[in-house]
Amino acid sequence: MIRKQVYIEQRQERLLKRRARELRVTEAELIRRGIDQIGRLPSLFPNREESWRAAKLLIGERMKLRVAQTGRTWRREDLYEQRLGAATSRH
Repeated sequence: MIRKQVYIEQRQERLLKRRARELRVTEAELIRRGIDQIGRLPSLFPNREESWRAAKLLIGERMKLRVAQTGRTWRREDLYEQRLGAATSRH
């Protein structure tokens, strides 16, 4: 085995300890399992050009869709005022 020293966030520390307790394994074993899981994942960007082509095609198809316009009865500014008013009234 190879020794590694890593820095993790406090929330990750809490999660690591809790899951290790629940699974009754060491924290190191849980970290090793996580690394093994990463190895099993398909690459997120196996072919960047192909991914962009597919994304552009999807966006183009979505842009062709006709969406019924219902006509809203509110203004964005009104929503901000409602939220800000509710937030300030709580303090």
